[in-house]
Amino acid sequence: MKPIARSLFTATFGAALTAGMLTAGMLTASSTPVLAQQPGSVITVATIGEPPTLDPVGVTADLVSIITQHVFETLFTFDAEWKPVPLLASALPQVSADGKSYTIPLRSGVTFHDGSAMTADDVVASLERWTKLSPRGKSAAAMIEGIAAKDGTSVVITLKEPYAPLIALLAMNNGAAVVVPKAVIDGANPLKALTGTGPYKLLEHKPDQYIRLVRHDGYASPPGAASGYGGKREAKIGEVRFVPVPNAATRVSGVLAGQYQFADSLPAEMQSRFKTTPNVKPVIVKPFGFPLMIMNTKTGVLANPKLRAAILQAVTPGDMMLAGFGDPAFIANEGSIYGPGTVYYDAASAKAYTQQDPKKAADAAKAAGYKGEPIRIMTSTQYDFLYKMSLVAQAQLQAAGFTVDLQVLDWATLLQRRGDEKAWDSFFTYHTFVPEPSLITVLNPSYPGWWDSPAKREALAAFNREQDPAARKQKWVTLQSLFYSEVPTIKVGDFYNLAAATDKLKGYTPTPWPFFWNAELAN
Repeated sequence: MKPIARSLFTATFGAALTAGMLTAGMLTASSTPVLAQQPGSVITVATIGEPPTLDPVGVTADLVSIITQHVFETLFTFDAEWKPVPLLASALPQVSADGKSYTIPLRSGVTFHDGSAMTADDVVASLERWTKLSPRGKSAAAMIEGIAAKDGTSVVITLKEPYAPLIALLAMNNGAAVVVPKAVIDGANPLKALTGTGPYKLLEHKPDQYIRLVRHDGYASPPGAASGYGGKREAKIGEVRFVPVPNAATRVSGVLAGQYQFADSLPAEMQSRFKTTPNVKPVIVKPFGFPLMIMNTKTGVLANPKLRAAILQAVTPGDMMLAGFGDPAFIANEGSIYGPGTVYYDAASAKAYTQQDPKKAADAAKAAGYKGEPIRIMTSTQYDFLYKMSLVAQAQLQAAGFTVDLQVLDWATLLQRRGDEKAWDSFFTYHTFVPEPSLITVLNPSYPGWWDSPAKREALAAFNREQDPAARKQKWVTLQSLFYSEVPTIKVGDFYNLAAATDKLKGYTPTPWPFFWNAELAN
């Protein structure tokens, strides 16, 4: 099967809940499975660190998505060509002629990990929770008139006006509209239990040590051939164990030594080490995503758009990309948010990406009223490439006369602190490729950075209302033009992800958010 992200390019964030609130102690005895003991039944996956939560609704962090997509499921998901397909729904929605009513039929025979059957009431309660807690759900909530069960077999979402991104939002696996039993929902509080419908269920969570997921023997797979995240899901591996390994070099040495069977998010320069190790193979997802330098548009020194524009002039994205990845084969210096070959590619509106000039940046900063206030930039060594990029940005900003306070944090702390508008001015992160522009987190006014100007709000609403593909492209150009004129964020470029796996891992499909159903470990 072809990698999911590649097929896209050829074809076409809420309260954060801490992991400590949702630990293994919340599991009931009845949910504890018998572990498979046969050889090869356990895969150990080295991740970049400890997730801030195991509830995928309130955050848009990829680390959370990677783990929790095995446990929780959404009504829809994406196939290998990034088209929405049913998951817990039995079919795509029936949409009314005016585009304001979506009737979603539900699959029968789906059970939660506690043995209870999924009902329309569970779906309604879960979607209502999503609209209140998820950064993605909150953006949809403004368009939703109501969510109701119909005949016990379907759910109807009624909109105030046509809203083209709805199905893509319901299909995303971060900030995700996951379905859980109504009984475990307690308003805006943490879930009473981490109970999902997925092919794996949570057995044990020891923060900063491991998360153990085990096969859900009562799992009801969606029909059809496996395609991307869609179609048949089979838990062939008995246990998936996620181990936080913040140091990238340690992840590499661990997978080479056989301590881990899969290691994610590795420095590009490490690829050569796998070429001389016959039992370990590199896993490359190409294309994968784009690093971002997010700026605080709400509070502090960078609330001034003229100063943000000066910062864009001061930093050279190409230098940051090369520093971050080392190997030019893993990067593309691309300013358009969607690259060449995609529907939404537009170079003209991204021209400012290549117009760096430190002298002009210094003059622009002075004209904007900058008086040397520290620019507080958050970064983390757990994503090695982001840390290296932040060092380049620091040096280039200082060369243009800015004062920089570079704060190096662990990733969980960065995710937590970015929700405090008074705690930072900028932070480095990355965004995995998404097929629908409205899924890009920086467009969401509730996402840290809080970009919400009147012009952007009007342009985004017009884009989301539009149903015609050609007209949507033109409205997207308007949005990207605002992205470069108001500079809420700097897109650093495009990059490809390097992971590594044992050669005993069979049937694995390279994807932006790695999953391990349908894969198996050969003896």
